[in-house]
Amino acid sequence: VAPTTPVCEVPSSAMTGTVVQMSCKETEGSPPSEYQWYKNGVALLEKTGTGSARAANITYTMNKRSGTLLFNTVTKNDTGEYFCEASNGIGLSQKCSVKRMQV
Repeated sequence: VAPTTPVCEVPSSAMTGTVVQMSCKETEGSPPSEYQWYKNGVALLEKTGTGSARAANITYTMNKRSGTLLFNTVTKNDTGEYFCEASNGIGLSQKCSVKRMQV
């Protein structure tokens, strides 16, 4: 079953240095969807603990299976427009509407 449009939870504002968790979920897809987060239209890298993520100074953890995007300490650099895309290899992938977070 193709995924439906996911529901995205993105806070509209956050204080610098706080923990922020964004979530993305859709329930119709079978097999279960994987989720990809985008910031300002650019796909976010999945942090795997390898050198490349550290070199890019990534401050978040993205879980493609649960759809969560977790910032341990947000900075002004994390301000932007976020959306997520659900896909399971069946039908078209689905995106939620873009939401802006201001830090």
